[in-house]
Amino acid sequence: MTIIEKILANHANKTSVVPGDIVDIEIDVRLARDFGGANVVKNLKDNGLRLADPQKTFFTFDCNPTGSDQKYAANQQLCRQYAREERVGVYDINSGIGTHLAIDKGMAIPGSTLVSTDSHANILGAIGAFGQGMGDRDIAAAWARGSVWFKVPESAKIELTGKRPPYISAKDIALNLLKRFGANSLLGLSVEIVGKVADQLTLDERITISSMATEMGAIAIFFTPSEKVLEHIKERRGESVSQVSADEDAQYSLVEKIDVSEFYQAIALPGKPHDVVSVKEVQGTKIDSVFIGSCTNGRMEDLRVVAKILNGKNIAPGIVLKIVPSTDEIWNTCMEEGLIKIFKEAGALVGNAGCAGCASGQVGQNGPGEKTVSTGNRNFAGKQGKGEVYLASPAVAAASAVAGHITTPSLLPAEPSVFKPSSELKYQITVREEKTALKPLILEGKVWLIDEDNIDTDMIFHNRYLAITDIDQMGQYTFDNLKEWEDYAQKSEAGDIVITGKNFGAGSSRQQAVDCFKSLGNLCVLAKSFGAIYERNAINAGFPVLNYNDLSELELENRDAIRIDLEKGQITNLKNNKMMMIRPFSEVQMKIYQKGDLLAIDM
Repeated sequence: MTIIEKILANHANKTSVVPGDIVDIEIDVRLARDFGGANVVKNLKDNGLRLADPQKTFFTFDCNPTGSDQKYAANQQLCRQYAREERVGVYDINSGIGTHLAIDKGMAIPGSTLVSTDSHANILGAIGAFGQGMGDRDIAAAWARGSVWFKVPESAKIELTGKRPPYISAKDIALNLLKRFGANSLLGLSVEIVGKVADQLTLDERITISSMATEMGAIAIFFTPSEKVLEHIKERRGESVSQVSADEDAQYSLVEKIDVSEFYQAIALPGKPHDVVSVKEVQGTKIDSVFIGSCTNGRMEDLRVVAKILNGKNIAPGIVLKIVPSTDEIWNTCMEEGLIKIFKEAGALVGNAGCAGCASGQVGQNGPGEKTVSTGNRNFAGKQGKGEVYLASPAVAAASAVAGHITTPSLLPAEPSVFKPSSELKYQITVREEKTALKPLILEGKVWLIDEDNIDTDMIFHNRYLAITDIDQMGQYTFDNLKEWEDYAQKSEAGDIVITGKNFGAGSSRQQAVDCFKSLGNLCVLAKSFGAIYERNAINAGFPVLNYNDLSELELENRDAIRIDLEKGQITNLKNNKMMMIRPFSEVQMKIYQKGDLLAIDM
């Protein structure tokens, strides 16, 4: 049998299996991440299921260890609460990537099985273990039953021959294999990489190559554990572990020999991991940023290579370099060895251990038009942001950060590339002379009476929406963090007026807390007082805000219609015709209001 056939047979209590067999296999390690973990819990609870064995069950919070996204933070807390109730282990936000932890903590050993909500769980092939990424329902079943069904795949054997050039990294090997096999030639196959070249690969290098099995469409890439790998697992496990290898008479549907001496320093062009070319073909391409990390290249050996290149150098002007170790242990080792100091002195941002760029909201995302060299395993459109992502080795990534353009360590320039302005600077702002109709000085609309003081900007427009820049998209989130007013955006109508208490708009300087009302078509906000920044933001946006001391004489009720004279400072309740005076617009407020924007007036 092949490696995968042996593992599956052993975990299905069978003497043998063949490709096409569907077997129920016991799962030794059962993981769920912050991405998907909450849905695993929901599936279990909705179906009234309990855990088969909490001691084999773990959460790993690696997608967003910074807690920078409210949805991730909510999922993480839900999982923590469930873990406390069910005695489930949690590798929290200070731990790192779950699959790496499974290896380094001795949870997974050669011949074992592991499932996770991580599509790169097949990285366990690096130690001769079977790892699979699965959906939330699959993982819930594994947690509840302790086993899942699996179809035995066909196997392929790739022998790496020839002499490996010293400048060819494990990432270069993976990218050259991607070039050779594309995204689907190995589809659904369990791949074993063998030969003297493979035998000499370190654990970190095996992890890099196995990490990219998913991009090749393979079930997994397996290596027969070397003595050094077995020793590492023994040390981490605290006990001896057995070797796992294919039988000499194992059957393969594909057998190939590939000469690594012909491999080149490779880079994947944006959009497709398998669209691989020699770095020489894109040498000199100007870039904006570099990301070094991920489950593919966030290991200790990777970061030592990076530090060697960065030591005593600075990243090119205008370049952003983000470095994220794969585990907290590696992060701490970087600190102990002085690597963090080298990274920081070179100008890099060093993030918490975790998946980083591959996960939305984490360190490593890029913006529209941004060109990034990344050591990740995927560069699908939108996967690591809105820009273009090139996949490369840590050495090429680090060298490119120093050069300011794509290059290799051997071709580092004496002076880095710099960004050049596309046009001459213009120091004078040209005020737009537009003939626009004067805005009305009389406003009429129905009121919303929100009798609360100190409504802050997070209540008005929560910080989880701060990335929104399109004013048309802002209105829907107005007051969605204000208790009992979460549905304001749904019930508010164009032409409405908000009347509230003291210190409205306290807190941050976010302009969206003003613009969300404009987005809804609300006419103005009246308050006893405003946060200082908020009041300035509203006035400068041409949005009417008015102060009052007491409106009790108007006998207002919710949804009464009122008339406001901005120039006179006069308010009338149209239901009973009762009128009061408040502070009118100042001269500057009126001027900005009539033009619609501070930037449209000539001060």
